Amino acid sequence: MGRIIAVYGTIGGLVLASSFLVGWLMGAEIDDHNVFVGYSIMLVALSMVFVGVKKYRDTVLGGVIRFWPAAGVGLGIAAVASLFYVIGWEIYMYATDYSFMRAYVDSSIAAKQAAGVPAAEVAKFAAEMKAFEAQYADPLFRMVITLTEIAPVGLLVAILSAALLRKSSFMPAKANN
Repeated sequence: MGRIIAVYGTIGGLVLASSFLVGWLMGAEIDDHNVFVGYSIMLVALSMVFVGVKKYRDTVLGGVIRFWPAAGVGLGIAAVASLFYVIGWEIYMYATDYSFMRAYVDSSIAAKQAAGVPAAEVAKFAAEMKAFEAQYADPLFRMVITLTEIAPVGLLVAILSAALLRKSSFMPAKANN
């Protein structure tokens, strides 16, 4: 079980971490489209949870697994992938001289101004964003925030995978002839 968790978690994690590198090399901008792309990449990478649980069910357990053991394997894979995600983000932040939050704050304030929000509300929003930027400079706080981006997705995929794969009739193992 540990080997399956490590292998599939690492594969998923490398997909996640490499997305930061690709985005950086492509000069990706901060916008709502990139949030959609980011969560889509998370789902693709976390498909390794499903693949890993199925592999465990079919090869180690002979094609039968209960919900909780399946959920445990899935959560283990998601945890390893999440660790790669957090480390990948920290490497990205270092490589970009920690400029992400400054650009995010600036673009968020500019979006409020462009939307015609009254100046007093923009000033209040800007103060809140600058306070968050100061918190985000703390590596431990930043890592927790980064983890909260991926953990719910990993939890959802692990639970869904366990629910589906507990039925041995769902995608049964192919018999060797």
